[in-house]
Amino acid sequence: MNNRTGIIYGINGPVIYLKGNTGFKMSEMVYVGREKLVGEVINLDTDTTTVQVYEETSGLKPGDTVEATGDAISVTLAPGILNNIFDGVERPLSEIAKRSGKYINRGLSIDSLDTSKLWDVHVTVKPGEYVSGGSIIAEVPETPAILHKSMVPPNMRGTILETAPDGQYTIKDPIATLQLDDGSEIKLTLAQKWPIRVPRPTAARYAAKEPLITGQRILDTLFPIAKGGTAAVPGGFGTGKTMTQHQIAKWSNADIIIYIGCGERGNEMTQVLEEFSELVDPRSGNPLMDRTTLIANTSNMPVAAREASIYTGLTLAEYYRDMGYDVAIMADSTSRWAEALRELSGRLEEMPAEEGFPAYLASRLSAFYERSGMMQNLNGSEGSVSIIGAVSPQGGDFSEPVTQNTKRFVRCFWGLDKSLAYARHFPAIHWLTSYSEYLNDLAPWYKDNVAPNFVDYRNQLMALLNQESSLMEIVKLIGNDVLPDDQKLTLEIARVIRLGFLQQNAFHKEDTCVPMVKQYKMMEIILYLYDKAKALVTMGMPMSILKESNIFDRIISIKYDVPNDRMEMFDEYHKAVDDFYDEVLAKNA
Repeated sequence: MNNRTGIIYGINGPVIYLKGNTGFKMSEMVYVGREKLVGEVINLDTDTTTVQVYEETSGLKPGDTVEATGDAISVTLAPGILNNIFDGVERPLSEIAKRSGKYINRGLSIDSLDTSKLWDVHVTVKPGEYVSGGSIIAEVPETPAILHKSMVPPNMRGTILETAPDGQYTIKDPIATLQLDDGSEIKLTLAQKWPIRVPRPTAARYAAKEPLITGQRILDTLFPIAKGGTAAVPGGFGTGKTMTQHQIAKWSNADIIIYIGCGERGNEMTQVLEEFSELVDPRSGNPLMDRTTLIANTSNMPVAAREASIYTGLTLAEYYRDMGYDVAIMADSTSRWAEALRELSGRLEEMPAEEGFPAYLASRLSAFYERSGMMQNLNGSEGSVSIIGAVSPQGGDFSEPVTQNTKRFVRCFWGLDKSLAYARHFPAIHWLTSYSEYLNDLAPWYKDNVAPNFVDYRNQLMALLNQESSLMEIVKLIGNDVLPDDQKLTLEIARVIRLGFLQQNAFHKEDTCVPMVKQYKMMEIILYLYDKAKALVTMGMPMSILKESNIFDRIISIKYDVPNDRMEMFDEYHKAVDDFYDEVLAKNA
């Protein structure tokens, strides 16, 4: 039993100071006061120890005792993580509710996962087998959607001496006995602990090669993110950051979703909980929660726990990645996390940097996003962690430090625009402020799996949108009428792209999630219409005559009119464009 203790000397919000040499270790977890509040050592001196407390500190007083635990802040990794809701330090909120009602009592000591639940366990190792970190020792059907693979902890290797027969076990029951290389023996269970601030080790990191397909056209076609990639979704209040993340969580081809509500409003988290529990997973027909974990850390919870919630979510994601799954993390929002860093830094009386944020803001952000990636795991499988972080700049100002520093470390930037959101154009991602550096990496995948000219068509669409932006400057000054017909056509086709391709309706069953082949066919028909109309304009046909036909609006409504499983219907639209071309020619011959 660990008996190192310290005495509280001073308290400043969530930060407490202990006098004297306590013998505590850096980043060690400690229990504070009579209620045993969870804390973490963040600064050590010969005569002072500083601890940040993850719970409300009111009622603590100088002279109270702080006990060391001997461990870093860690999470329990075992079956039972999925289809669950945790707070920032992996305490299950459903269990907390049973014990303390609607409000979380302080000092609650609750097992992270249910230790009495029996799981159907299939043991996959045999006596005499040599195993090392990451080797799979047992398989458990955690939910109907996900097979949980229990592994040897990363820092162990040795020979299996004996195993339990297949059957029902709790996460604490021994499954196998491992003789380590030094001759000592250890009992392996379904559960292991891992410190949240330490990345789980991998064998190799791969370059981006495959997109995370979201079913959102502006993301998949114009600004794709790779599996194992990083993206930032910055935007002011009400521009749709959370809704964009919801759509990705619902429809992306990740195996597992970890949704971290970090310092968000309570009603927003409630909406996530209610929506996700009702949603059906389009891939399996099971509830979406079967492959989702929510970490709820609302804005009224203690700020120190905000900081921990990000790392808790990352560690859970890395654990499932080690099993060979593709995991997507939705961090909503990293700005609230940065604000927690700023508040704690202020309490610690550190020298502030830009806008009061600590000088280490950039390094903390980079360490967070660096834990993403497509990896070869220790057991030879491949898995990925993709991180999509929402950023909430005050007043929608993208020049503030969190957005600017995030931009340095992510390769995908989906800039939300207030004017688009207010015009009811969703997703409100602006095509002129957004970018993706993954496009060249993913070009071979698009070529092999969608169409050889996919990226070429995408570039043509972007060129037309950029031309529209330049022409709109002229239109604002002198009006639309003075433009030549070829430029009027560019504006009309850009309108078709904006309304028919970029704008998407999350409440329409055909438009909420669009397969890649339909996205390609939609681009193809828009560009086919542009080529035919351009040929007519070159022959001297005025745009007023071209607009008499309803063909432009008909192409816009393809997103609703063509079901996602009826690609042959695009032939009708090709024929309609040809008929429009012939009709205009015949009328004006």
